[in-house]
Amino acid sequence: MSLLDVAETKDTIQVRSHLQYNTPEHISPHNVHPSPLEQFHIWFNEARNAGVYEPESMALSTVAPSGIPSSRMVLFKQLDKRGFVFYTNYTSRKSKELDQNPNAALLFFWREISRQVRIVGKVEKLNKEESKEYFQSRPIGSQLGALASKQSTVIGENDLQERLERLRKVYGVDESTEVKPPLPDFWGGWRVIPRYRPSPSMSKPGADFHQ
Repeated sequence: MSLLDVAETKDTIQVRSHLQYNTPEHISPHNVHPSPLEQFHIWFNEARNAGVYEPESMALSTVAPSGIPSSRMVLFKQLDKRGFVFYTNYTSRKSKELDQNPNAALLFFWREISRQVRIVGKVEKLNKEESKEYFQSRPIGSQLGALASKQSTVIGENDLQERLERLRKVYGVDESTEVKPPLPDFWGGWRVIPRYRPSPSMSKPGADFHQ
């Protein structure tokens, strides 16, 4: 039974209540790390240890040349001092929009620990060697899926499966294969480099971290 009070008719859905969650603590300059990236490490590990389902899931927002934004869920794969990394098809809508407007926003939402983190910044493509290293670390099925998938395009009902079967034959792939398909030119990583803003309540730069 749903705990959400919803009124629904043929044409409308109206949410009349919300199962509110309680934030575990008030965020202040006294209980967060001076480095936003270090603070993210702390919160990400809290999310993992608390059993958050897919804590690496994040919403990526981009903006088309027309000024119209779009968002979709992607998987966070790496964080270092340079920024947040995810991988995708470079011919997809999100990549085309990032090519034209190299600004993006990320949003992590960890419902189980009543926390969300928002990141805004510039983007850059990873170099080919970084993308290749990650690509070849993926399961063979995921590698073939990246080769076969033409993101943001309309396909027939069986097109993707047929492409996968052709690729399996081309590379001689079976359950025990050691073959590593080449990194496709149209696939790789993006890095979102956070843009920090001065916080009036902190002596050091802060970032957009919100509960």
